[in-house]
Amino acid sequence: MVKSHKIIVAGCGGMSQAWIADAVARENAEIVALVDLFENTAKAAAERHGLTVPIFADLEAALAATDANLVFDVTIPASHKQIVTTALRAGVHVLGEKPMAESLADAEEIVRVSEETGRRYAVMQNRRYMKPIRAYRDLVRSGKLGDIGSIHADFFLGPHFGGFRDAMDSPLIVDMAIHTFDQARFITGADPVSVYCHEYNPPGSWYKGDASAVCIFEMDNGIVFSYNGSWCAEGLNTSWEADWRVTGSKGSAVWDGTNLPVGEAVDETEIGGFMNAFKRLDVPAAYEGRSGHDGCLDEMFASLEEDRPAETDCRDNIKSMKMVFGAVESARTGKKVML
Repeated sequence: MVKSHKIIVAGCGGMSQAWIADAVARENAEIVALVDLFENTAKAAAERHGLTVPIFADLEAALAATDANLVFDVTIPASHKQIVTTALRAGVHVLGEKPMAESLADAEEIVRVSEETGRRYAVMQNRRYMKPIRAYRDLVRSGKLGDIGSIHADFFLGPHFGGFRDAMDSPLIVDMAIHTFDQARFITGADPVSVYCHEYNPPGSWYKGDASAVCIFEMDNGIVFSYNGSWCAEGLNTSWEADWRVTGSKGSAVWDGTNLPVGEAVDETEIGGFMNAFKRLDVPAAYEGRSGHDGCLDEMFASLEEDRPAETDCRDNIKSMKMVFGAVESARTGKKVML
């Protein structure tokens, strides 16, 4: 079978292993080169996955020496703009790790380069690709809860990464909250118009920058999205997918980030009294795709093969990025920021 996807992997550290394994397992894809500033890191990745491919310290050199038509960008966030724009300008599509960039200006430039070159850039938003969140989205958008007024996410974890995250100015908002913000857009189908954010670093934090935040977003259809999160919370942790509540004019639905969501709506056969009676809503789980990174990669590859934007194409993902950097700007200025 002809391998239609010829892939250069840029960045061979820990996050790259799932990407490389996925490419190796695809019948119509092959890895043609590895790029990493540290040759030993690339050699270790090649050995782990049984690859016999050239190794480069520079993406431009790898592009010039191969017939690659796709780049996996699994570098650190500070390198994303340089890696992605280099590949796009070389006429090569890119699939990459979040976030798109370390600043909104850089993310917007990436989108411009993608549009100018006609090459596609899709971003890993793996938390969209799970049976429970797809079921939650379908319930929220079904009308069974009535008109949606608010969506709330609590995120409390205490991961001890070490490395670049510990030194970031806003590790929670910039490196992690993109997932939860993107989930809120995905669940509601709404996009942000403003944000107010208070960032802080609580006692015991091992991060240099603020690792906790409270955000209030106004969305374009009137929904209010509140986010309350910490990346240095020890004990009673939520899931990585956060703990959610959606309230509507006729009911509410909650999701713990792990199990299928639960919904209740007003029982219209028993209207009256101080408190309404409620009925439990059925929450069918229709999604049959693979979960997490695998599901997102399947969508990314399908978009290339079907010549269409991916669900997480950069032109959509920039809206989630605006939530991130709008929150950072609001925390810096102490003011509401229009998006």
